[in-house]
Amino acid sequence: MHLFDFSFFKFTVYSVLDILLIAIIIYQLYNLIKGTIAANIFIGLILIYVLYYIVPDQKMPLLAGILKKVADVGIIAVIVVFQQEIRRFLLLVGKNASLQRNKAWWRYFFGKADVEKNNYLRIKPIIDACKILKQTKTGALIVFAKYYDEQFYQNSCEVLDAKISKRLLESIFQKTSPLHDGAVVIAENKIKSASCILPLTDKVDLPAQFGLRHRAGIGVTEANEATAIIISEETGEISYAKQGRVKMNISFAELEKLLNKDF
Repeated sequence: MHLFDFSFFKFTVYSVLDILLIAIIIYQLYNLIKGTIAANIFIGLILIYVLYYIVPDQKMPLLAGILKKVADVGIIAVIVVFQQEIRRFLLLVGKNASLQRNKAWWRYFFGKADVEKNNYLRIKPIIDACKILKQTKTGALIVFAKYYDEQFYQNSCEVLDAKISKRLLESIFQKTSPLHDGAVVIAENKIKSASCILPLTDKVDLPAQFGLRHRAGIGVTEANEATAIIISEETGEISYAKQGRVKMNISFAELEKLLNKDF
């Protein structure tokens, strides 16, 4: 005699693939909202749906009616409330499927020496500028955008479209410079703009010493496919932000490796 009937479980290759894909999507969504206000909102929406299914219609018609109205517009509410998270998720999917990224890997494996040489020439002025900024404890925020979204960046920036150079980066971030307050955006091997005001991250679990510069550096990597170097004005410490995560107090050897990989 069998106590439980498992005959309805018919596992095939497609069912396993189905479960794996759902697990990957849930994991990526969890990473996107982890540590942000969106996580609390998501929990609140789940609680509302749980209440909707357990509240009796006949005995509590008023509450049941309100919950039903909320549940009816649930998908629209999710899109409105989580628009930034949905945008980041779609950017993540697009980034992993990008043909341009695959071409870059192809060039890396079949022309590694040339790629590393060219990359070093590109990142050397940036690293040299960071060394001076760290030494003088000059606050700085340098963003590396894979795709330069003019509408996103130029609304609050001074457009430069200049060649990357150590002296130009130093002069922009000097405290007497009118462009020092904000971020420099580098894309297409050029300093595209300076003095950019960027969106701040919604994360609530950041270290207490993180100010607006750090929050903006993390925020821009959440909203766009970008990375950011953040130099603290108080300590000169260098941080590196990518996909909403930040590495603190990195060395110049680590910075070179990260830029060589991402830029």
